[in-house]
Order: sequence, then C-alpha cells, then structure tokens
Amino acid sequence: MLAKCLNKIVKGDCLGLLKKIPDNSVDMAFADPPFNLKKKYNGYRDSLEFKDYLAWCDEWIGEMVRITKPTGSIFIHNIPKWLSYYVKLLNEHASFKHWIAWHAPTSPMGKSLQPAHYGVLFYVKDPKKTKIYEIRMPHERERKSDYLRKDYGGKKAGLHPFGPLLSDVWTDIHRIKHNKYRDEHPCQLPVPLLERLILMTTGEKDVVLDPFVGTGTTAVAAKKLGRKYIGFDLDEEYKKISESNLKKVKPDSKIGKSWVSFHLGEVRTLRDKDWADLSTHFEIPESMKDIDFTKIKLKKE
Repeated sequence: MLAKCLNKIVKGDCLGLLKKIPDNSVDMAFADPPFNLKKKYNGYRDSLEFKDYLAWCDEWIGEMVRITKPTGSIFIHNIPKWLSYYVKLLNEHASFKHWIAWHAPTSPMGKSLQPAHYGVLFYVKDPKKTKIYEIRMPHERERKSDYLRKDYGGKKAGLHPFGPLLSDVWTDIHRIKHNKYRDEHPCQLPVPLLERLILMTTGEKDVVLDPFVGTGTTAVAAKKLGRKYIGFDLDEEYKKISESNLKKVKPDSKIGKSWVSFHLGEVRTLRDKDWADLSTHFEIPESMKDIDFTKIKLKKE
C-alpha cells in the first residue's frame, strides 16, 4: 500500500487508509484535523458529540504513531482546547517533545484573552533514535528601517549572521488572511510552516504523510523540499485542488546543496548544520565585528 500511495493524493477516509499503511514506514506524520467547530468542509460534518470526536481522534492518532518510524516524528496542529485532550491520547502512544505555539493573532473580537495562537504538538516515536535538526530563523527586524528589533547591548558581533536557533514560540510565519491567496478550504495553513517542520525532522527523499491533506499544503511543502509525500482526503474537490497545486511546484527549494524554506523571496528557515555550505551564498563581511545585520543578503547569482 505504501508504494502505491507515494507522491499521490488519495481520496478516502483517513482511518481506513491509515490502517493499510505498514508499521514504522513513514518519516514524518502531520495532521491538521477538523476542529469540531462546525466549519464548512466539503464531504464532512464538522460537528460531532464531544465523546465521539475524541474517540475518533484517538483512533487516527494511534494509527499515525503506528506507521511512523522509530526515527520519525508526529505533529498535530489544532487550537489549544483540543490539543489539551490530544496530549493525553498521545502520551499513551508516543513521547512528548515540544508544544509549539504558533502566533496567529485574530481581529479584535471585543473580549479579553482572545485566542492569538495555534499549537503544534511535537511527539516522537523513540526519543533515543529520533532524527531532529537544529533550525535557524532570520533575525527579527523593523519593517521600515530593517534594523534588528532586539537590542543586544553591544553584543551583536557574537550573533549568528543569519539568525537565532528556533524557540518553541513562532512569530515569523503568518496565517493566510487574504482570499486571493487562499484555496477553497476553511483551514488552509501556510506552506512555510510545514516546510519548517519538514526541515526540522526529515532528510531528502524521506516520506511525509498527512491524513487530512485538504488542498495539499503538506504535500506541496514536501515536494518543494525533495521529500516524498502521501496525502489523504475525503473530498474529491480538495483532491483536485491539491493535485493542481502540486503541479505548480518543483523540488527546487534549495541554495547550493542545502534545502531551505523561502517566503516572499527571502530565506525563512534553514538547518544549522548546513550553514557552512549556505554561508558562501550570503554576503557577509570578513570581520564579525564589522557585521551590519541589515545588509546580510543572498548574493545575486
């Protein structure tokens, strides 16, 4: 079954399809399931009874862990309400690694403590064997001046030229808010978010599986980064949109020999271990003391 699904979007119920995937066969499993908030999905009623929803989640979560390799990783994206329940379910199957808070503010809704982030649970199959790479993001800058937003108290010379290692709070990747950039789907994630997760936990030609692929974001990110992908979805229309999106991209998101994530023409995510190769493609002053962090850009090839 695995070979038949590679680099394809398969129409069908995720539970039935997951059960056909062999044990320990994918390198990364990512899920962005329905939130049970009565959103308008094609072919799915997003309104189950509380106990029924959690029972259903327990099934597909168990299957995701089963099919993931001992070296692999499991990610689940949702709102904090459901993630708090997923933690209990996942703790029975895998080992907790991180709760990533993805900053995604909404428009003011006239109430305090309004939701301003989504969460991504990061679990691993075997903590001693897990494949994880250190990831760097660009230094945060002021939009108009391009100067560093953070004051480092005269210690800028000791900073990494590209940017800091990631924390578990991500503020630099934003939701898709404008309709002209969205597909016909109620919960579309930005490609750079998935590219970051993929770069963090997989290698070239590894297999990335998404049981709720929607309009193909996970598959698109995997293909751009030279990984293999498997996507499942109930709806034929979403399947067609996914396949159309996949035709528009190539496995070419790299600089030199290293895979990176681009956004709006700039490098958004890279692996720390690749910096020795990547640094030759950036314009960096010879002396660290002379570094102007506003001028570190990709060289024009």
